[in-house]
Amino acid sequence: MKSVINKLQGLGSFSMWRKVTNFWSLIFFLAIVYDFFEGNILSHNEVLLAIAAIYCASLAIYSAEKEFRRWHNMHDSIHPGEMYAIIWTILIVFLIIGGIVLKLPYHMPPEVSASYIAVISILALTRESKNFYGRRKTKQ
Repeated sequence: MKSVINKLQGLGSFSMWRKVTNFWSLIFFLAIVYDFFEGNILSHNEVLLAIAAIYCASLAIYSAEKEFRRWHNMHDSIHPGEMYAIIWTILIVFLIIGGIVLKLPYHMPPEVSASYIAVISILALTRESKNFYGRRKTKQ
């Protein structure tokens, strides 16, 4: 019973949000690739939209928690957001070039491009916050 209580106390923790974000990143990437090869079936059924919403929400919560921890001197791990942006960029380039080369009738769903924009926007905001925090810390 004690181990169950300990596990429940870990819910909502910072490391849990990183795991949730990584999980939904993987699910979303696989769904996008599947949608690409299956003629937009997931986007037509709005499955991709639901996955995108969950992914973006988990990423926003994780990023906000990371910044909160940074500003309260509780952030000590390094998990660069640049990796998300790099993976997303590779995926988007694959979709564009792959559609042309393979001559597929693929249409990039708006939730995919909107999620990519959200990722690079969150990266820009968190990087600026990190830079501002660093400048503020060196002044003290």
